[in-house]
Amino acid sequence: MARKKQYNEEEVIEKAMYLFWRNGYENTSMQMLEKQMGINKFSIYASFGNKHGVFVESLKCYQEKTKTMFDKFKNASGGVEDIKQFFYDSVAIGYQQGFEKGCMVTNTYNEFSGSEDQIIKEQMASFMKSLKNLFIEKLKMDSTKNDETLQKQANFLVLAKHGLAAATRVNDKKEIEDYIEMTFKNL
Repeated sequence: MARKKQYNEEEVIEKAMYLFWRNGYENTSMQMLEKQMGINKFSIYASFGNKHGVFVESLKCYQEKTKTMFDKFKNASGGVEDIKQFFYDSVAIGYQQGFEKGCMVTNTYNEFSGSEDQIIKEQMASFMKSLKNLFIEKLKMDSTKNDETLQKQANFLVLAKHGLAAATRVNDKKEIEDYIEMTFKNL
């Protein structure tokens, strides 16, 4: 007879998410996961398969945590100002729990850039494509921009977003605000 789980999977995945967010995949051990999640490795394996399974679920949890921010961005109709607000909102997420850890997706994108892990690479590529398409959609609200300009500005914004995520790990709030303001000064 199978034992009943003594934990809530959503709660333990959220705990794991913060650990991966702070340390990355490679720097997070099973022992660290056990301690953070409050369950033993047998329970981790039974529920999630392995560390990789916990990580994939953690990415889903992060996407769920940021859904409200993305929905706000998708539904806004102010063009470039919406993108700028999205930059500010994305910075605020990293500070909600008192951690200065950047964007979990950007951190993962950087960590797995040379990896052969198709599951993670596909999730990251899908996320980046969606983000770029959102930028293009907002930039198109300025009808004076041609397709080439839209593509160049969207590429610039994706890279600026990566830079912003990295900067939030080490720079203070004033420097971050200056970065965002200068990014949008000439768009």
